[in-house]
Amino acid sequence: MRVLAYTSPARGHLYPLVPIMAALAERGHHAAICTLSGALGHLTPLGIEGFAIERELENSQLQDWRERLPHRAMLSTLRTFAERSERDGEDLARAIAGQRPDALVIDVNCWGAAAVAEASGLPWAMYCPYLLPTPSRDAPPYGLGMRPLGGPLGAIRSHVGARMAQRMFDSATLEAVQRVRARNGLPPLKHFMELLAIPPLLLSLTAEGFEYPRSDWAPNVRLVGAINWAPPAPPTPAPVAGAESAEPSEAEAWLAQAADPIVLVTCSTERQRDKKLAHVALQALPAAGMSVIATTAAHDPAEFKAPAGSMAVRFLAHEAVLERAACVVCHGGLGITQKALARGVPAVVVPAGRDQFETAARVEFAQAGVRVSPRRLNGERLLRAVELALTRVEGAQRVSRAYDAAGGAEAAADAIEQVIGATASAGAGASQAATGSS
Repeated sequence: MRVLAYTSPARGHLYPLVPIMAALAERGHHAAICTLSGALGHLTPLGIEGFAIERELENSQLQDWRERLPHRAMLSTLRTFAERSERDGEDLARAIAGQRPDALVIDVNCWGAAAVAEASGLPWAMYCPYLLPTPSRDAPPYGLGMRPLGGPLGAIRSHVGARMAQRMFDSATLEAVQRVRARNGLPPLKHFMELLAIPPLLLSLTAEGFEYPRSDWAPNVRLVGAINWAPPAPPTPAPVAGAESAEPSEAEAWLAQAADPIVLVTCSTERQRDKKLAHVALQALPAAGMSVIATTAAHDPAEFKAPAGSMAVRFLAHEAVLERAACVVCHGGLGITQKALARGVPAVVVPAGRDQFETAARVEFAQAGVRVSPRRLNGERLLRAVELALTRVEGAQRVSRAYDAAGGAEAAADAIEQVIGATASAGAGASQAATGSS
């Protein structure tokens, strides 16, 4: 069976997909991914064939970091997805023509590709590497990072908030979605969120225990837990003035000698407003006797001053640090947050935007860490948050057990195989019925 996956141009959307496709490859399927050109070399050793997405798509990066207001940043993000949808469907169609897959796995942010998948008649699944924005009577409206609220007041808040969120999503996305659907001969949608109910399978890469529990998950949703992967050899980080060399071997040597408690501070691999977080952490936490290693990712590490006993690098495999880390301080990307909690390491989340306010709210709700407002971030508040997070190891371990119980990449591969099998059975049944009636 040939399974072809298609991703948006974001490492945070590729990396959690890789173990799923590797699991399918190990089961004897031909697994292929259309994704960022710079990541293709990591796929071959895992038995996955890689193809580059169109260059213009790869160069289409989010500009939400230019906006200061959260709702304007969200609208900017949605508009970028809408612009990409004009091209990603055609890109996938070319890949289908060249590869002739038997099944498809589509990134939730690729709306044109989703339309092509739906129209293709092939078995297909959609995967979401961030918290699902679908409305629920059991969860607060998506976007502002609100905590659940019961009773009549909570019901009113959910209803009003869901209507506001619906209007925002529809205004920024629906025109583009309707256009790509019409191009593929598909009927129009009334609201954007209907798109998430269409695929036979919608993989949510988290689990209850971290995600708010709901009694009204859509029948196509399968929560499979945190799926964490990173390339074994990230790019060599650039050195930081006034700090140890950022060569990976020297960073590992620093880790071996670092005194406890060790705090891992991370910035996003995509440009966001999270630079201040690393600056404040490197200033405040070492002064309190903590060893800090900061991965600056999208930011030049030369911009950061690491005091004695701490280090700033662009990239470093987080797994080795997490074996010893007492806490992770991050922007709230679901990838690094769940990677920490999967190891039972509590997190301090300072959300920079996008879905990160939702991630931060769930960390706090699960008692697996602490949320800090980015507008109120300073050294004193961050230090207090880390000290509080250190008392919430039990909550992080509880979330870790929930992830394990959800099944991870193997559960996702099982679900994809079930969709392929169900579609094949339905096709065979329809063929037999047609034959019998002729």
